[in-house]
This record gives sequence, C-alpha cells and structure tokens, in this order.
Amino acid sequence: MANDAVAGNATRVAAAVPGDRDDPVRAVLAAYTQDLVTAVHETLTTFLTAEVNSLTEVDTSMGSFAAAAREAVLTGGKRIRSTFAYWGWRGAVGGTEPLPPVLPALAALELLHTFALVHDDVMDASTTRRGRPTAHIALAEQHIAAGHRGDPERFGEAVAVLIGDLCMVWADRLLARATVPPARLLEVRRCYDQMRVETVAGQYLDVLGENDPVSWSVDRALRVARYKTASYTVQRPLLFGACLAGVPADDPLASAYTRYGLAVGEAFQLRDDLLGVYGDPAATGKPAGEDLRAGKPTTLLMLAQELATPAQSRALERAADGPVDRLAELVAETGAVTRVERMIAERVGDALAALDTAPVDRTARTALTGLATAVTNRRA
Repeated sequence: MANDAVAGNATRVAAAVPGDRDDPVRAVLAAYTQDLVTAVHETLTTFLTAEVNSLTEVDTSMGSFAAAAREAVLTGGKRIRSTFAYWGWRGAVGGTEPLPPVLPALAALELLHTFALVHDDVMDASTTRRGRPTAHIALAEQHIAAGHRGDPERFGEAVAVLIGDLCMVWADRLLARATVPPARLLEVRRCYDQMRVETVAGQYLDVLGENDPVSWSVDRALRVARYKTASYTVQRPLLFGACLAGVPADDPLASAYTRYGLAVGEAFQLRDDLLGVYGDPAATGKPAGEDLRAGKPTTLLMLAQELATPAQSRALERAADGPVDRLAELVAETGAVTRVERMIAERVGDALAALDTAPVDRTARTALTGLATAVTNRRA
C-alpha cells in the first residue's frame, strides 16, 4: 500500500459511524482501516496457502484437516486485534512509515485469536461461531459423513484442539517474518508471550468460574474479563504495536496504551456479556442466552445476584432451569443491565481520557477514539 493508504482514510469516520448503526465496528474499520484489513487477509491467505500445501504433502488425509484450519482463520471476523496493534504502531511512528515490514506480525495476531476461539468453543461446547458450525461440530459432521469408526463428537473435539495448536504454531512462524531489528523483535516476542500467558490465565479462570460459581464475585468476573479478553483484544495488541515501533515499556505512550487498552478491553467484554444474553443471533452468529443457560458467572449475572431483592433472588433461582428468555427478563429487572451499561460508559470515558494527553500521532488518536466507541457499542 503506497504511503500507507490506511492512515489517509481518517477523515471519513465522523460520517461513517452514525451511518452504520447496525455495525459501528465495521463502519470505523471502513473509515480507517479497510486497507489494513484487506492487507492482513491477503497476508494470511498467502501464508496459509503455502502451509496447507506443505501439510498436504505429508499425507493426502491432511488435506481436509489443513483446510479446516485455514477456514477457521479466514472465515469471518473483524480483525480487531490486528487493527489495535496497527494503531499502536502507527500512533508511535506517525503517518509515513511503510506498513509491509510489520504486516506479518499484525496478521499473526489473527492466528493467535483463532487458536483461542477454537479451543474456547470446545471448552464451552459451543455449536455456532460467526453464524457457522464451530470447528469441532463441523469436524464431527465430517466424521459421520465419511463413515469412520468411533465417537464423532470425540473425534471433532480432538481434531479441533489440534487445529488450535496448529494456529498457535503458525502464529509464531508468521511473527518471525516481521522485518524489524532482531533486538526489537525480541522485545515484541516478550510482549506477545505475555499476551498468550494472560489469555491462558483468563481462560482458566473462566473455566474455574463455571465449576465453582459459589466463590465468584463481580470483582472476580471482571478479573476474568481483564485477562481473557482485555489483555489480548486491546491492551496487549496496542503494546505489541508499540513494541514493533521500538517504544520502551516505560515510555508515556506505553502507559497511555495500557490504561486505554484495559478500559476498552473490559468494556468490550461487558458488551459481549450483554450481547450473549440480549443480542440478535442473526447478528452475533451464536445463540442468545448460552452463558445464562450454563450458569456462567459473568459480570452481568454476578451483578444481578448482587442487586436482586430477596424476592428477585428466589425468582432467579427458580428460573435457573427454565426458559432462558424468562431468566434474561429477571436479570434485567434487577437493574444489572443498566449497571453494566454504566460500567461500559465509564470505561470508555477513562480510555478517552488516557488518550487526551498521550504523545500519540494525531490520526491514531482519532482512530482510537472512534474504535473505543465502536467496539463497545457493537451489535455483533
């Protein structure tokens, strides 16, 4: 992309966001980073074509496995993580630095994201993702269609775990292709590794919460959001981008990114909690109410239990095994939805305040302002 056309689209955001109320995230991406999203997709496609061909040479049966992994990466998704990493980088280097040297590193985050999604779907026994069957469900269906022996569900889950593992390895391999000085790439790798550790920690806490809900609280639910989502969705990608630009960890810009990223990342997960219960499945790509049905101790559910009157608490207990729509109504009646909306607004405000005095490129500041609002007010 000559002179990086990504940055040149900035002035269109003010008109774009209100004009696409159904999906403000895509509006912002179209205004700022459509060229980036295209470049990331092309980078992934080229990389995965070579990787799939290489695996197919191992054994002809690897073809469907490799293709399933490629499909999990390339089908759907807004490329939010690579977008935040891009603006973390662009905010430090300004508007003239060429993108190609760091593009493999940005695209690698989408492979990491696929690893997390595929494993998460197995752990949550989710059946749909982005409006399509999840990887383990699709693989189980392939097992049945092929007439193989054994348990198709077990096969699907086992192969999905392998797909997630493969995406993790692919992410490492693609990251290594970034053309930055070796010492800087080492710092980038440290940031990347910390992002992965925090993601696993958050995922474990998420699993633990489902199995030990009695000991959970609003604070603990927010801790899950901080590590499972905020870290690898916004905060660490921003810092990852800053590392690609050579920004030291103790730089004021890194501090601003940390504050902004934590606030927006938590708000992103809080919005996800609401969409998981009250969102339109046609927009979200997954059934509504899965978390409520499973009794997952999200911030929304923890707040409902905390705010409920004695009568509402009894009603919540009675409704736990009933229709999910009724349980969703009871949660809203406690005032939990209103409280979560307020928490989202407070975090967005804190994120924007962090940008006010940050030594960040002007276009990047405008883009990050738009993204903070878009990703926390989305419908999908």
